[in-house]
Amino acid sequence: MHLRRTVTLLSAVLLSTAGVSASATARSAPHCAGQSRITVPGAAFQTMACLPDMTTAATAGTAYTDSADWASLTAKGTRNPTGVPGIQIDGYFPDSSHLNKTHGWNHDSQFVIRLPERWNGGLVVTGAPGTRKQYSLDPLISDWVIAQGYAFASIDKGNSGPDFYTDGKRPGDAIAEWNRRTTELTLATKTVVRQAYGHAPRRTYMTGISNGGYLTRWQLENHPELYDGGVDWEGALWTEDGPNPFTYLPTAVAYQAGRATHADMLAAGFAPGTEFLWPYHEAAYWGLTQKVYRAEVDPSYDPRCPGESAGSTLPEILAPCASDASYDYAARPGSVHRAVERISLTGRIGKPMITLHGSLDALLPIATDSDVYARMVSDSHRGGSHRYYTIAGGTHVDGLYDTYPDRLRPILPCYRSAFHALTDWVEHRAAPPASGTVPRPTSVDLVNSCALR
Repeated sequence: MHLRRTVTLLSAVLLSTAGVSASATARSAPHCAGQSRITVPGAAFQTMACLPDMTTAATAGTAYTDSADWASLTAKGTRNPTGVPGIQIDGYFPDSSHLNKTHGWNHDSQFVIRLPERWNGGLVVTGAPGTRKQYSLDPLISDWVIAQGYAFASIDKGNSGPDFYTDGKRPGDAIAEWNRRTTELTLATKTVVRQAYGHAPRRTYMTGISNGGYLTRWQLENHPELYDGGVDWEGALWTEDGPNPFTYLPTAVAYQAGRATHADMLAAGFAPGTEFLWPYHEAAYWGLTQKVYRAEVDPSYDPRCPGESAGSTLPEILAPCASDASYDYAARPGSVHRAVERISLTGRIGKPMITLHGSLDALLPIATDSDVYARMVSDSHRGGSHRYYTIAGGTHVDGLYDTYPDRLRPILPCYRSAFHALTDWVEHRAAPPASGTVPRPTSVDLVNSCALR
């Protein structure tokens, strides 16, 4: 029953294409008097509204968010703030692809910018996790940061959905665009903040989950001048020589097909103790993730699968390519490795960063991801600017906690603690706790509390 409900939610996330009708009441208020002077630099289209409350408690069911985009990412019982008035700007940058159907715009590079009435002088920038879109982090990050007074900006990364790999002209283009679009959004939003509040943000933080964590790593490595720090929540790790998703997901696909053993899975990097999560990931993640990301960097391996689309029905979309069970990244041509090199990380972060990763992540195994990335940062002599916390009992998606409350814990409250630790580090030079494992307590509200130490 849980699997059917989860797959239904995943279907909603992957297949939702219709914009939602507007019903939230916009208002004229003194803090919105300057709307006319706000123009998003470089945007091909923008629309603006002055809202009495920009949090999802008020915008769910309206044109100002899309609940299908953030389904399953939070645990039930998560407490989010409400009652944050301000200006919301929606729009898109020029782009030639049309995978994002939100609002009926049929246009990629869609963004959302929120400017709270009571501004604390800061800006938080993020990009969508997975193949989701610009509203995917509304209850996970936006609600919380705008309630603290931060301006907030998010983007769909320039392409979205299971067919994201069809964007671009050469292998790796679609993922490379994610980084370029995030930089574009950051620069544009800094100008918007100056227009709205009269001066540029005093502090700018980059953050995100999964693919958004990858964006955080990449931005702090390649454009540290734009940010003051970042929180990386289980970012995807790409390295040319491995590890990367192609060094372990083919084993998972082979296991799904009965062609790999439990021992093979552990050897590939999947953590002992995650076995109870494997059936869900077999049905919802492993095959889909391997085939579409492999199609992005290595389309010649099996051009018939997934072909021009990952599928038109949910079973087709989730089904793995049989050929991927034998995929051997190390043996693929140099052109494939060069495509991965274009999107690879180095560990050379230029600003303070905190990384969190769940010990029971069964999509991006911690041993082949953040454990390795932390070593990359240290080997690059940037360890003094990095803290790394393993969240015992955490998994890739907090929504799974509702099914396994006796085994898992949501990472969101630890993320919030980490964000506070980062801002104290940057703004008050208060060093965060040393890197290490955050234990899973038994006598606290796991959904809403977490002490890093």
